[in-house]
Amino acid sequence: MELRSRFEEAVAKSKLLTNRPSNEILLQLYSLFKQATEGDNQQDPPSNPFDFVAKAKHDAWSQLKGKAAEDCMQEYISLIDSLQ
Repeated sequence: MELRSRFEEAVAKSKLLTNRPSNEILLQLYSLFKQATEGDNQQDPPSNPFDFVAKAKHDAWSQLKGKAAEDCMQEYISLIDSLQ
């Protein structure tokens, strides 16, 4: 199966997980998804210093700068498979 199709299938599976993953895993899934679908984070950091969730998401995505979309897709698929 093509990588893109497997990735889209994993995204669909992520919505059907029976147990909610930890916040750390959720951030990892978020950042891998964003890097795979949008590439490097070009957004400004959140302006509200007390919006900890937005800051964590921004930082997690920014840490993947330069990582290939295909690598992120594969890691996302593997992570979802490990959570099932």
